[in-house]
Amino acid sequence: MDVSRRDFIGAAGGFFAVSGLSGCLSAAADRAAGEQAVFEGRSPHERLSLAYSHVKVGLETPFSILHISDTHLCAADGRESEFKRGFAKRRTAVFGGRMEEALRDSLSWAKSNVDAVLHTGDLIDFQTEANYELVKKYFGEAPGMFGCPGNHEYQRRSEGDRIRNTGEYNNLSAAELQKVFPFDLHFNSTVVGGVNFVSIEQTYGFVTGDQVERFHAEVKKGLPIVLSMHVPFMTDEIWRASCRFWGGCGKKYRSAAIAAARGDYKRQIEDPTTSSFIAYLKKEPLLKAICAGHLHITIDDAFSPTAREYLVGGNFLFHGREILFT
Repeated sequence: MDVSRRDFIGAAGGFFAVSGLSGCLSAAADRAAGEQAVFEGRSPHERLSLAYSHVKVGLETPFSILHISDTHLCAADGRESEFKRGFAKRRTAVFGGRMEEALRDSLSWAKSNVDAVLHTGDLIDFQTEANYELVKKYFGEAPGMFGCPGNHEYQRRSEGDRIRNTGEYNNLSAAELQKVFPFDLHFNSTVVGGVNFVSIEQTYGFVTGDQVERFHAEVKKGLPIVLSMHVPFMTDEIWRASCRFWGGCGKKYRSAAIAAARGDYKRQIEDPTTSSFIAYLKKEPLLKAICAGHLHITIDDAFSPTAREYLVGGNFLFHGREILFT
């Protein structure tokens, strides 16, 4: 898949025009329903919380992308069970209820400001027919958006469903999901402005041997590479920030020691395929950046001599990052 600025803007123009109108109609509907509008009287773009980064790869013509992640759409309707509709209502409250509005605002901003949009997973919070339709809508009508799945894409959340952080659990619905998304969920490549964005399904911290082999094939193309995935490859600073965000609220720093690895980080260390792949990436000169999400925090840190790793906060909170490539 090769995306140029002209293709992105031209193909998505009608979609973004409708999206902008939809955002206005949504705000009007909120007021009509007696709900308090967010930042009344201001542009929707002013609600976005954007970070800005610069990746130097030696390009003749610069371009930029919008990196977003973790929108967590929670749509459910009468096609779902009462149990799942109740779950959707609770999860909508968890994420603030403006997830689709945040996505619309982000894509509307992207139309005039960037060349493509990268979404690094958890576009939907769990599987429903309504969420599937939203996936098709935003990926199908905005062909300049590409990316990878997150762990929540694979969560069925039916009554009695037991979530397991394994490839076997993902396989239960992989074929169904693949019919919804317009790109290979396991591994895909999108060239933008001469940079190869390689996206992999990395939902629980580990990669597969097949993904490693396919990555080596991409390296042979000789293009600068941005690795895109949902779960970041942990560095000390990213892990410190993750522990702080998810477990350190209400506590002041008394030690700068790095906490012991657990969860996704522990799997990265203990899985031989993943740990050897990370060691290889740290020496691969064509790797220029890693883009990830999952942690709902905005942070970046050095990953290798040639690449930084960029995490972006939750899109459900209107977060995103513009990355300039030169």
